[in-house]
Amino acid sequence: MKAVYLDYASLDKNDLDFSALEAVFDDLQLYESTASETLLSRVQDVEVIISNKVVIDAKTMQQCPNLKLILISATGTNNIDLVQAAKQGVTVCNCQGYGTAAVAQHTLMLMLNLATSFRQYDRAVQQGEWNKASQFCLLDYPIIELSGKTLGIVGYGELGQAVANLARAFGMNIQIAALPNRPAGPERIAFADLLPQADFLSLHCPLTDDTRDLIDAAALATMKASAFVINCARGGVVNESALAEALTAGTIAGAATDVLTIEPPKAGNVLLDSSIPNLIITPHSAWGSVDARQRIVQQMVENTEAFKAGQPIRKVN
Repeated sequence: MKAVYLDYASLDKNDLDFSALEAVFDDLQLYESTASETLLSRVQDVEVIISNKVVIDAKTMQQCPNLKLILISATGTNNIDLVQAAKQGVTVCNCQGYGTAAVAQHTLMLMLNLATSFRQYDRAVQQGEWNKASQFCLLDYPIIELSGKTLGIVGYGELGQAVANLARAFGMNIQIAALPNRPAGPERIAFADLLPQADFLSLHCPLTDDTRDLIDAAALATMKASAFVINCARGGVVNESALAEALTAGTIAGAATDVLTIEPPKAGNVLLDSSIPNLIITPHSAWGSVDARQRIVQQMVENTEAFKAGQPIRKVN
C-alpha cells in the first residue's frame, strides 16, 4: 500500500520510532507539514492518508480515486469529512486513549504546583531572596496539602477516572459532577452543588453546546475563595475573560490551564496577561509525553494491520 503522512512534525520532534509504521506500508512518504496548495499533489495517487490536523475535505477525497484508508494521528475527527469518506467507501480510523497517563500526570502536576506555590518559590530562589533570608527557610507564599481536600471532577470518562485514581493516592476526597442536562445520582452530584464544595475543580469533559463557558463568572462566584480550577479539557469550557477577572479580583485562589480557545494564540489571549495572579498556562502539552506519542504510532500500525485483515479497529465512520 502506498501511503503519505502529511504532518508528522505535529507528532514527532525527532524522538519517535517510525520504523514499524514504515514497515506496514510498501511506500510511506513523510512530510513535516503540508500546505493547502501542495495537498492534492501529495495525496492524489495514494491508498492511505495519515493526517493529524491537515484538513481532508470532500473535494480533496473526490480527486483521490485510489484512496482506501485515512488514519488520524489523534482522536479528533473534525479535520476529515466523514460523510464523504463513507460515501466513497474510505475507512477512517483514529487513535484513542493514548494520552490518558500523560494528561492525568500533567493534571496532578498543575495541582501540586498551585498547592505548593512552586512557581513563586522557584522565582524567589532564582532572584536571590533565599540568600537574604533571616531564617533557614522561606514561607512567603501559601502552601497547602492535597490530603483531605475535595477534588471535583467534571467529565468522568477515562481521563477523569485516571485523575481520580492519582488524587486518591494523595488522600483527596473525590466528588464527581453530573454534566449539564444529565441527571445527578448517588455517584454524581449536580454541577451547581459541586462548585461550592470543591477545593480543586478539574475539567475533563468534551466541548459541546452544553459545556461551552461552563465555568463562567456565575460559576466562579459560587466557588470558595481558596479554590483552584484546572482545565486539561478544552479552552472553551472556561470563559477566559471571566477567569481572568476572577483571579485578578481574588474570587478564587488560582488556576491552571493547558488549553486556550484558539491555539496557538497568535492574536493573543486575555489569559496571557502576565499581571494575572496565580495562573499557570502550559502550551497544550499535557498529552505530549514520548510514551503517549509513540503509542499513537503503534495504534496507527494496529489500525493499518486490522484494515488489511478486513477487520478495521478504531473506525469512526
